[in-house]
Amino acid sequence: MQTFTIEHRKMRYLDLGQGPVIVFGHSYLWDSAMWEPQLELLSQHYRCIVPDLWAHGQSDIAPEKTRSLSDYADNILALLDHLKVEEFSVVGLSVGGMWGAELALKAPGRMKSLTMMDTFIGLEPEVTHQKYFGMLDAIAGAKAIPEPLLDIITPMFFAKDAIDTNPDLVADFRHHLASLKGERVVEVTRIGRMIFGRRDLMDEAAKLTMPVLIMTGAQDMPRPPLESQLMHDAIAGSEYVLVPHAGHISNLEQAQFVTDELMTFLGKIYA
Repeated sequence: MQTFTIEHRKMRYLDLGQGPVIVFGHSYLWDSAMWEPQLELLSQHYRCIVPDLWAHGQSDIAPEKTRSLSDYADNILALLDHLKVEEFSVVGLSVGGMWGAELALKAPGRMKSLTMMDTFIGLEPEVTHQKYFGMLDAIAGAKAIPEPLLDIITPMFFAKDAIDTNPDLVADFRHHLASLKGERVVEVTRIGRMIFGRRDLMDEAAKLTMPVLIMTGAQDMPRPPLESQLMHDAIAGSEYVLVPHAGHISNLEQAQFVTDELMTFLGKIYA
């Protein structure tokens, strides 16, 4: 991991391979390691830059001035400027797709393509907004993720039969959630409020004129396929791919399928 500092806070990131630059954005409650299956192949063809979101992985807590996903997109742009990267593509899953869209709107002339996986750039629906903020309040108050919430949150990220088909993946994620304690988990909830209190970008979707790939797990519970279809309808020329037998973390549940789709899409961009 390498380090980039913003307001005395350290952002950790991977910088692998050579060639056209692909910036990866991981899901909330995960970290850069979730992209390992894709990086194994893509880093042989591209320069892959993979930051840990603030308060995730090895990155510090968010700088005081980073209070929204738009601010975080500015942080990523600062990292790319520091690395003297002029042109890049973004592959973002969940919150990675949300800040990826923010970045595309800020630097449309520099972004070659945008892949948004298991994400939604509209407002959080009111029912889930209230549900998630209630969870975040409970976690921040306890300075841990209580056992009943572990039972609710863990399966939300996976296909319905994942406990049978990917038991180690599910168990490892639950263990990770249980390990979050103290001020660190409080800072994680701060990021959660940025995500679930995000601004509505659907009215600006027409401005996403670069090549766009939208992928979603067929069994994604937090970001159901209907949301991806709405984005696909709003973004002219976008491509839409449904990932079979996958939930929210589709790139891990169907790693080869997702890697193949990314290689095909990026291959057209950088032919």
